[in-house]
Amino acid sequence: MEKMRIIGALIISACLFSCQERTKVTGKKDKNDTTATNIPVAEQTCYAYVKGKDTAQLTLITTGIVSTGELNYKWFEKDKNMGSIEGEMHGDTLIANYTFNSEGKQSVRQVVLLKKGDQFVEGFGDVEEKDGKVRFKDLSKVTFDNAIVFEKTVCK
Repeated sequence: MEKMRIIGALIISACLFSCQERTKVTGKKDKNDTTATNIPVAEQTCYAYVKGKDTAQLTLITTGIVSTGELNYKWFEKDKNMGSIEGEMHGDTLIANYTFNSEGKQSVRQVVLLKKGDQFVEGFGDVEEKDGKVRFKDLSKVTFDNAIVFEKTVCK
C-alpha cells in the first residue's frame, strides 16, 4: 500500500513538472493541452556590479511586473548592506523597497533601477524619511548617471 502511494505521488509530480517545463520553455501550449497558461512564469535573473574592491549583487525573481529578490552591497572598508528587494516594473523602471541590515539595524529605503538591455542602472536623487522609510522626494527627478551599473551575470 505504501509503495502504491509513493509511485502515485511520483507519477503526479512528473506530470506536473512536465507541464510546467513545456510552458516555461516555449511559453505556448499545445491545442490539446488543457492546463492553464495564463499563470505568469517566475524568471530569475542575476546582476553584479564590480568597481575596484566595491561589489554589489542583485538577484531578481520576476513574475509579470512584480520583482522580488536580494540586493547586497559590499563596499570596501565599509559596512556591507544585505537585504531583500520587492517592487514593480513600470515600463523599463523597477521601483522597489529595499529592506536591509547595516550596522546591526534594519532599514528600508526606496530604490529605482532603470533597465537598459542586460543592465540595471541604479538611480539617485534627493530623499526624505517618511513613515520609517527613506524615499525619493520626486521620482521624476531621479538621475541615472551610470554610477552603479549592474551587469547581467550567471546565477549561482
